Amino acid sequence: MNLQKSIEAFDEAKAYIPGGVDSPVRAFNSVGGTPPFIDRGEGAFLFDIDGNRYIDYVQSWGPLIFGHCDKDIQTAVINTAKKGLSFGAPTTMETELAKEIDSLFDNIDQIRFVNSGTEAVMSALRLARGATGKDDIVKFAGCYHGHSDSLLVQAGSGAATFGSPSSPGVPTDLTKHTLLATYNNIESVQKCFEDSDNIACVIIEPIAGNMGLVPADEKFLEELRELCDKHDALLIFDEVMSGFRASLLGAQGITKVKPDIVTFGKVIGGGMPVGAFGAREEIMNQLSPNGPVYQAGTLSGNPVAMAAGLASVRKLKQDPTIYVELSKKAKRLMEGFQAAADAEEIPLVTDVRGSMFGFFFSDTPVKNFADAQNSDTDTFAKFHQGMLNRGVYLACSAYETGFISAAHTDELIEQTIVAAYETMREIRG
Repeated sequence: MNLQKSIEAFDEAKAYIPGGVDSPVRAFNSVGGTPPFIDRGEGAFLFDIDGNRYIDYVQSWGPLIFGHCDKDIQTAVINTAKKGLSFGAPTTMETELAKEIDSLFDNIDQIRFVNSGTEAVMSALRLARGATGKDDIVKFAGCYHGHSDSLLVQAGSGAATFGSPSSPGVPTDLTKHTLLATYNNIESVQKCFEDSDNIACVIIEPIAGNMGLVPADEKFLEELRELCDKHDALLIFDEVMSGFRASLLGAQGITKVKPDIVTFGKVIGGGMPVGAFGAREEIMNQLSPNGPVYQAGTLSGNPVAMAAGLASVRKLKQDPTIYVELSKKAKRLMEGFQAAADAEEIPLVTDVRGSMFGFFFSDTPVKNFADAQNSDTDTFAKFHQGMLNRGVYLACSAYETGFISAAHTDELIEQTIVAAYETMREIRG
């Protein structure tokens, strides 16, 4: 595969942008080779500046549930952009999107929009602290909730890929209020509550997507809910990735456990930069201007982003059966990867949640971040490169999740499985 133009573009980018990228994992450091520089997307495909075409299973890290350049979302964005890009003032589209989302969840009365998942989580934590009058938070090793200081105690995704469980530049005075627990291990959470009587909230990805796809066990979530209730702490579901992805209700369409606060992103922006957090009215009323907890943003509720999100969410609500088809395709893809690995006697474990899928080169199940770190990342890097050479664009880290879109046809799934067989054979050979 010819990547000469991408190589030249990457070299130039490094002179002006740290590492040549604006998000570390994009540099391909953990998988090797040069990241293709993308020219455009179309449906299930990406096209790079060298003219190579890839079947795209990243889909902008999740939000493009209808694929690239969906006509309905494009039309909504273009028509809205013609009226102006930003006002820093209220628009009716903010209310419309809020109504569409709030109406789906019986534990969300109100929602506030922000510009990213990081901002949504940062704001949700402040709200939880303000509502409870407590300072400490509990997070789980391997769950990535954005790059705000108090959460970079140990992170998955990019930070884990580069072997840095915490980041220089984060003062210990900020992280001393963050307690770290083990995913799917309730005893570790109980220990946090034993060590602190000042815990405001527990935050979790109920379907972890930043240590690879690692879902929380139902019993674990139930016990987490009970612990939070017992200690008057709030439970926060970070559904920035899984919200409207794993199902129409995200993880809440799969588990019976109800969180106190939910953070959203990705899909509710239809590909535009959007985040949000929502809760019951009595909690949300703590936010200014109604209450004392301050949160603001000039671009929050940006009309173009709201238009994209509204078009995306309404399409999903009109035909929720889309999730059945996406899940079938994701399961078929992972069955194919598993069969390809088995044929070459290469250890592999897979998982699927709706349109989200993940796989580890491991001979044991992956239930937490330590398990994920014990997987064979060298083999993952070889597999990633082999698939890329065959025109399949997978997440460029062993600690990331893949995504199926409505644009992925059965034929494309089968083509991808054929590529997986060839790549596994190449690795073994």
